[in-house]
Amino acid sequence: MLEFKKGVDILSAVGGITTISEAKKLFEQQLDQDHLNRLAKITNEEALLKVANAIAMCEPKAVYIHTGSEEDRAFVRRLSLEKKEEKTLAIEGHTVHFDLPEDQGRMVNQTLYIANEGEQVSSLAKKELRDESHAYMKEHMRGIMQGMTMFVGFYSRGPVGAKAAIPAIEISSSTYVMHSAELLYRNCFADFDAEVARRGEFFTNVHSEGTNRSEDIPKARIYMDRSWQTTFSTFCTYAGNTLLMKKGNHRFASDCAMYKYNGTELSEHMFITGMTGPDGRKTFFAGAAPSGCGKTTTAMVGSDFVGDDLAQMWIEEDGTLRAVNPEIGIFGIIEDVNQEGDPHLMKCLRQQGAEVIFSNVLIDEQDKPRWVGDGEPVPEKGVNFQGEWTPSMEKVPMSHPNSRCTLRADNIANHSKDANADPAGLVVEVVTYSGRDSNTMPPIWVAKNMDAGVAIGASIVSKATAAEIGATGVNRQPWANTPFVAGNLADYLDAQFNFYGNPKMSRKPIMSGLNYFLTNEARGGEGSGLLGEKRDVHVWLGWLELYTHGDVEAIETPIGMIPKYEDLKKLFSEKINKEYPESLYTMQFSLYVDNVIARIDLQEEAWRKEEGASERLFAVYTEQKAALLKLKAEKGEIVKPQDL
Repeated sequence: MLEFKKGVDILSAVGGITTISEAKKLFEQQLDQDHLNRLAKITNEEALLKVANAIAMCEPKAVYIHTGSEEDRAFVRRLSLEKKEEKTLAIEGHTVHFDLPEDQGRMVNQTLYIANEGEQVSSLAKKELRDESHAYMKEHMRGIMQGMTMFVGFYSRGPVGAKAAIPAIEISSSTYVMHSAELLYRNCFADFDAEVARRGEFFTNVHSEGTNRSEDIPKARIYMDRSWQTTFSTFCTYAGNTLLMKKGNHRFASDCAMYKYNGTELSEHMFITGMTGPDGRKTFFAGAAPSGCGKTTTAMVGSDFVGDDLAQMWIEEDGTLRAVNPEIGIFGIIEDVNQEGDPHLMKCLRQQGAEVIFSNVLIDEQDKPRWVGDGEPVPEKGVNFQGEWTPSMEKVPMSHPNSRCTLRADNIANHSKDANADPAGLVVEVVTYSGRDSNTMPPIWVAKNMDAGVAIGASIVSKATAAEIGATGVNRQPWANTPFVAGNLADYLDAQFNFYGNPKMSRKPIMSGLNYFLTNEARGGEGSGLLGEKRDVHVWLGWLELYTHGDVEAIETPIGMIPKYEDLKKLFSEKINKEYPESLYTMQFSLYVDNVIARIDLQEEAWRKEEGASERLFAVYTEQKAALLKLKAEKGEIVKPQDL
């Protein structure tokens, strides 16, 4: 169990401010009258002490209180250009930011949970004892903002007033970080006190880029102090390491779901999107996929796109599963984003009208951002994440594999701004899980019950992606949330079973697996390419929408329910005007029994190592494996869907 407010509060200890009178005296010394007047509108004393201790620790030359006004946003954008954290591009409102070559993904080996003695963390995470982290902070964060301006913003991770929305303070010396924060989150300066009172908690984030030199990257740290719900980030600029309202605070929200609201809330690494069905029916999906596995593309297929990355979920009084998007923007991987697969997003990236920050792409001679997979002719030269670039540099890609675009979601044509702003949340009727699986699971299957649905989420595997520095090979990625679950994975598994099994959830969602990454080679075809293409996701989600409402039937298999060929053929024609031969259906939906059993064995072996892992998971594995072995005895190792 995680104990909150246990051990030394490192921010307070290093800052040394212990009373509200000391805090106010410091504010009078450090803030000019304008910003002193702004801060006076924040009255929550715990929040004021956090800000005061950040000032005392970092010692900035000035403090800027960001109210979320257009004047404040314009000031940050202008200063970011002056500081050269960003550079203008050919299209008005578009800028580019370059991180250091060593700082272009999450630093998994330098991201640490601050732990108290005897406190468990996820077996897939790294921790450091509180005393060691305290010593690092005293050495490296004292005075780290000398000569700089500290920016302080007050935000809400979700629509103001939403049951699962959590307020947060973002403190940084980086204008790029603050510019990104304003694109991605709701500035709730005017509502902050009321939101803290409603929720009973808030998160605090303190970042400084420090010297911003490659030689200092080895001493960079990204710390999560779970007990005090405070993050620290130093000597780095990549937004995944610095804009800690995102994945840093997502970790804290996961802790809350596990240890404060177990069985009634979840904090998930999921998109939220709506599909329009027959007669204008709206069905909302929440779906998990590890970074780089098509989550943004899947989200944007929806007729009512809400969010591409995170979901705060809860059980409402009426028995429904509700969700809100903590964000209002997108910080998405841009590689392979092109007109064919992502027309709505490409309009924002190639036409005037949207404010966009590109990061770690190539900038050609016309100041146009370019990236691998953009579907356009390769430029003759340009500047990218490592300097001057030409196509002859075969070992250096045109853009970094983790290059990104940051923009407000409401710039995207199919974004539902009203749905994303609704504090009542959206009723989620379909939950999906996907990873990168070249040879085992079909493109789509539906769990037979809630426990089997939890097992789908607990069994995600994925190849390591460029979003994680230092990660290689095939990784287990339970719920695609594993990199952001700080607590014991067995505790998180229990939270999943308790949530989806809660009798108060009287309107259960269907739970399904998605897999876009089956290859020809693995299914007896020619070549190593994928068995399908990006736009097929319209059909997979379209079938789930119909199945949810009983408009189509399915074929029962040991792993769950799969679509019938006739329904998919019709959907391929109607949704994407594409032929769908039965031979392709057979390749995609045949059960390769030995592969599935091997995957179950891999997951069971891994979960057996997690002390206290629920027997409910192993019961699902045992039932599925027995049914698969029986099926194999009857029909062989490869079972066609037509035979079922």
